[in-house]
Amino acid sequence: MRLVIISDMHGGYSFSIPKGDVLIFAGDITRYGSRKEVKYFCDYMKYLPHTYKIVVAGNHDRCFQRHWDRIPEFFDYSAGFTYLEDDQFTTVDGIKFYGSPWQPEFQDWSFNLPRGEALKQKWDMIPEDINVLITHGPPAGILDQSRGISVGCSDLYDAVRRIKPRYHIFGHIHSAHGVSCPYGDTTFINASLCDERNKVARVPIVVDYGIPVFR
Repeated sequence: MRLVIISDMHGGYSFSIPKGDVLIFAGDITRYGSRKEVKYFCDYMKYLPHTYKIVVAGNHDRCFQRHWDRIPEFFDYSAGFTYLEDDQFTTVDGIKFYGSPWQPEFQDWSFNLPRGEALKQKWDMIPEDINVLITHGPPAGILDQSRGISVGCSDLYDAVRRIKPRYHIFGHIHSAHGVSCPYGDTTFINASLCDERNKVARVPIVVDYGIPVFR
């Protein structure tokens, strides 16, 4: 199974999308979080040949939080879209995908929660048997450096080390784009496409499930 992984496109479309089976978006698909931007995104992506398109929101995707009850209107589910937010997972060929948009609070963005118990409660919802975890924000200490400072969530790190998914996919911290496998059991992927000026400067990360990624 080939995974094509994207995060933090911020409304930019100046990149090519490789072919694959599952197209994954780890948040910040928009710049301003408007419904108009989401409609454009869906209209553009629904014609891509990937059988499955899994979407998790990010802190810029305000309309997902403001209009939570209208999310089904955003996506043409017949085109393979699945939106994940906390209380559900999707299974593709026996592989379980789970997604959550939350991150430690920063300014007045969406899906912000205080560090500590509030975020821990979200991570405690992650099923123990998940294979691919998709969050918008990174775990503490792994591909989370912003201007030399680790800004990831320590409770998310603890949850990932307990559950040990095959992949943990995220974005949010543009400067920390890359792949890391420090423990040998979970491959961590920061798939941010944009640089720190919110300009698309990278390409999607492609992973063949179960095959080591070298970058």
